[in-house]
Amino acid sequence: MSDGLAVEREFTVRSELGLHARPAGLFVAAAGRFRSEVQVGRGGEWVSGRSVLSILSLAASKGTRLRIRALGPDAEAAVETLGRLLESSGEGGAG
Repeated sequence: MSDGLAVEREFTVRSELGLHARPAGLFVAAAGRFRSEVQVGRGGEWVSGRSVLSILSLAASKGTRLRIRALGPDAEAAVETLGRLLESSGEGGAG
């Protein structure tokens, strides 16, 4: 079923406003560029990394530690890229 490794790492949300709609949308768009299946977890809850509503359901404010898990041929790149998005303090524009 999988053409690659499973990779999982923990990251901290750095944005002052947390993981709200705009950064969640950017995350989903970035996740969609990878062939690997992407999931985001908080505590024992895991959601699809390709669903804005699912990511928003994690209610991740600044300082929240989230895990990103990817399974597939480009899993390492997916986790690294998406983790950088979570840990960036800015959001590409004022809100």
